[in-house]
Amino acid sequence: MRFPQIDPVFLSIGPLHFRWYGLMYVLAFIATYFIIRSEVKRKKLPLTTDDVADLVFYGAMGVVLGGRLGYILFYNLGFYLANPLKLFAVWEGGMSFHGGFIGVLLAFMLYARRKKLSFMGLVDMAGLCAPVGLGLGRIGNFINGELYGRPTDVAWGMIFPGSDGLPRHPSQIYEAFLEGLVLFVIVRFVSRKTEVNGVVACTAIAGYGLFRFIVEYFRQPDAQLGIFFGLFSMGQMLSLPMFLLGSFMVFLLLRKKENS
Repeated sequence: MRFPQIDPVFLSIGPLHFRWYGLMYVLAFIATYFIIRSEVKRKKLPLTTDDVADLVFYGAMGVVLGGRLGYILFYNLGFYLANPLKLFAVWEGGMSFHGGFIGVLLAFMLYARRKKLSFMGLVDMAGLCAPVGLGLGRIGNFINGELYGRPTDVAWGMIFPGSDGLPRHPSQIYEAFLEGLVLFVIVRFVSRKTEVNGVVACTAIAGYGLFRFIVEYFRQPDAQLGIFFGLFSMGQMLSLPMFLLGSFMVFLLLRKKENS
């Protein structure tokens, strides 16, 4: 199956070019605003509409700065040291969820301190929003024809531009489905079943770690990194601790609630 030739630029106005990848981020931030506003109303939090907009801005900065810095440090430091101007070319892709995750934690920590709010309560809302951003981001990766999967003989294998011409797993779609749709359903369900601060966020962390670890077996490892110890990709090395820590924290938080 040939990769559908999708122009990564969906709109051009003179010298300005608007890309699908960037649009996915814009849509994710818009969705995040409405999800957080809905949660604020449901939980009756002391946040105005402007406060919600500020929180989304903090989160957006955390995602973009943390995601970019994480990708550079975890995946391709040598390339960016040799090509420093590429540091800012985020429209070409090159964002790390793990870096963005750390960035959001730091941004929400600052916001919680500023507003004197529960940090874990804010992070729970981030946990509800994260799957939406992840799913849309993976669709952007697919449109860009990047981060494709390993060679395969399955009927839906695709020949991606810039690859070696072999049919490969459309692993971006697998990730969009698992890390996006399925994870969103899970965290949404959990958010309606418990009011324990931190459980939703930790469920999202554990779920992402599990799904990313699984999909990495279908995704082509980064050429500059390869496989560690002959077993794991960098994505798996970063995701396994998330699954273990997230699962342990869910258990700990629920047990603490039962014993209180």
